[in-house]
Amino acid sequence: MDRAELFLNPNLQGLVLEIGTKFPQLNHFLTDLASRTHLSSFTFVSPTALPDAFTELLRPQSHLQRVALVAPGALSPGIGRWVASLPLLRTLRLDLSGRSDIAVEGFFDDIRPSPSGSSTPTSAESIDSGVFSGEEMDFSEIRKSSLRLTGDLRSTGGFSQLRQLHLTGEVSNIAVFLKHLTANLTQLELVIEDPPGKTDWQDLSTIISDKFSHCVQTLRISATGSSRFVDLVRSTSRAEPPSNHLSLERLTDLTSLVRLEIDLPQSIVFYASDIAYLASACPNVEVLRLCPLARFPVALGPPKLVLADLAPLVRGCRRLHTLAVVINATGGRKEVLASRKNSSRSLLRVHVGHSWVDSPLQTAILLSHFAPHLESLKWFHEKGRSGVVEANAERWQTVLDFLPHLQNMRLVERSSQKVEVPLLKLDKSIDATISTMDCGISAMPSIREAVVQCSPSFMSRAVEAIPQLSSASVDARPSVVDANVHATPFVADQGVDACRLTLSTGVDTTVLSASADTTTQSSDDEKMTGRAHVPLSYLMLPSVLGLLAFCKILFSYPLSIPFRIINFSASTSDSKVDETLQDTISEKGDVCDLAPDVSPVGP
Repeated sequence: MDRAELFLNPNLQGLVLEIGTKFPQLNHFLTDLASRTHLSSFTFVSPTALPDAFTELLRPQSHLQRVALVAPGALSPGIGRWVASLPLLRTLRLDLSGRSDIAVEGFFDDIRPSPSGSSTPTSAESIDSGVFSGEEMDFSEIRKSSLRLTGDLRSTGGFSQLRQLHLTGEVSNIAVFLKHLTANLTQLELVIEDPPGKTDWQDLSTIISDKFSHCVQTLRISATGSSRFVDLVRSTSRAEPPSNHLSLERLTDLTSLVRLEIDLPQSIVFYASDIAYLASACPNVEVLRLCPLARFPVALGPPKLVLADLAPLVRGCRRLHTLAVVINATGGRKEVLASRKNSSRSLLRVHVGHSWVDSPLQTAILLSHFAPHLESLKWFHEKGRSGVVEANAERWQTVLDFLPHLQNMRLVERSSQKVEVPLLKLDKSIDATISTMDCGISAMPSIREAVVQCSPSFMSRAVEAIPQLSSASVDARPSVVDANVHATPFVADQGVDACRLTLSTGVDTTVLSASADTTTQSSDDEKMTGRAHVPLSYLMLPSVLGLLAFCKILFSYPLSIPFRIINFSASTSDSKVDETLQDTISEKGDVCDLAPDVSPVGP
């Protein structure tokens, strides 16, 4: 159990749990299983009883679709209530072996009633007259038996989605279980004890036909392991194998049945009447297997069913494509070979098992008439096995060799013939008796009070009406450019010697002649003129030096000094020089020696 917990995960879909003895940690394992998985299929097989809290531990598993319980206690009312409450349950398997009819009925005691209003057996049997109130004995079983005999035991509901049912046990227990079930089964598998009681088998066949004729599509009937073991021991001891008849006359109105399989080791005898009943009850059957593994040794005699007895199946079951049955292949009768209705276009596979055969040619002729489109013919060929007639296997091989040629011949013959479909005439009688009925109709109008609430619905809605604002800034300040102008005026220091020149002159009062006087005056004038005449280049020297200094500033700062400042400086320097010169000349009034000291001042 501890190692099995390693495989529990949410993705696990199916779990088959088989334990042999009691496990103390079983409850812990089931609790862990329910909390860690979401199973869709769960199988529990054990010879020991189920835990008391089994349903409570598995209650979280509500998505189960397949449940199989093979253990003592699986038929308790609690288990029945839990299984019936599963909403998605589609497949159920239970073991009814060794249980009584009362125990099987107890499985449905706690199941809730169906929506139609039928009550549970517990509610129907809970009415007590008070006679046994003071007694300690439980008379519920006696009440159930009495209700069953009188027919007042009501069926229960549940199992709305159940479609497949697998039951194992005695035929009587299976009949009781199916009697209480209300599901629409499509697949029914029964594992019964072989041979079944004649009365129990007829009851089971009747219940199947009455309750599931409209829905069951697959019916499989096989033997339990104990029945097969008994047959195996009998065959190895070379004892005479028993053969029992399994009647099929109670299987009626199975119009939805598509597949019928019966595989029993002892109930292997069928008669022509059983085939006729089956062909009438199952017109839509497609696969039919009637104990194909049965053996009929020489001591037991040939099978009771001959090849011509299969004519009702070929004629009535027009969808039959697979047939497996053990027969005694003898020659066909004239009425069978003369009717075209005894020919099937759908029959493609035939398995005859350990069938007997006398004349291979006659068998091939009749088989080609029944199935002109047959594709597969199989049989058992067991060499050296006791009770097996090897001659039958050799004759079936001969039948297989003849069959294809006979089929081709029949198809060619039928293709050239015109098929006349006879008119179907039926005699019907109609009861034209007028039946009168007194019916009362309640004409009272039905009045309903309706109240309509007209109060309007209010809604509170807020609208934000704040306008959208945008902030924009404009820089209106004029652009100012800082320019440095070097406007230091040039100062020129100029010295002028304004001292009056004093000349000492001797005047000769002697009267000279005119020529001498003229010469003397001319020489004096020349001397005065020579001393008083100053060159213009000396006078303009300060202006030129100032101009050169200013040009240096102009070339050093070409973008800073306006041109008019240059003109202003030049004009100022020239005017100052001219004015100084004129003042000097005017003050002297005479020839003077000027020696100006001009020293330019730089920036």
